Amino acid sequence: MEDTDKQGTDKQGTDKKGTDKKGTDKKGTDKSKRRFLVAATSVAGGVGVAGAAVPFVASWLPSERALAAGGPVEVNISNLAPGALRIVAWRSKPVWILRRTKAMLAEIRADDSLCSDPNSDVPHQPAYARNEYRSIKPDVAVIIAICTHLGCSPNFKPAADKAQMGQKWHGGFLCPCHGSRFDLAGRVLRGSPAPTNLVIPPYAFAGADKIIIGKDSGST
Repeated sequence: MEDTDKQGTDKQGTDKKGTDKKGTDKKGTDKSKRRFLVAATSVAGGVGVAGAAVPFVASWLPSERALAAGGPVEVNISNLAPGALRIVAWRSKPVWILRRTKAMLAEIRADDSLCSDPNSDVPHQPAYARNEYRSIKPDVAVIIAICTHLGCSPNFKPAADKAQMGQKWHGGFLCPCHGSRFDLAGRVLRGSPAPTNLVIPPYAFAGADKIIIGKDSGST
């Protein structure tokens, strides 16, 4: 008989699923870091399907110390090309930074009638990002890459992916778990299991090409 206590843990504090009480598995893997890596892999896979239309740039920009502290994370976007998507970690969460083209901005406007909350009435964004594009600058989107349904990480699906997504698809994100769809501003489309838009984190620009995630725009 397996040597476990009444809570389903063995004498060394490891539960039957192989994780200890601190959220690490038997190999010492931190579950929050594993979640980020899974998210990064799923986003990279989604962009890979699209080919060169939307290049993907992955970067572990924040230090381990910054991640552990949950403090602001600085991101240099000077080399982020139009149409490119970058993923960074903030508070152990994946965050997308998408450099939107003029065509992408037009596609967001075309999605207004398809969205459950087109005007971002649910406060899932700072006040300064409650606008048409849910961002400080129209061309730069900063979005937490976690579905508001059950916490999975959606994949990027460009407008060209109509064969899979349908003729009314203008580009955005698809959650692989239960099919929730979001537009290029992170707004949830009607008929999706996700109840609300994706969350926009607090962030600010420090110059033209540096974003500080975790710091409110206008704060000191």
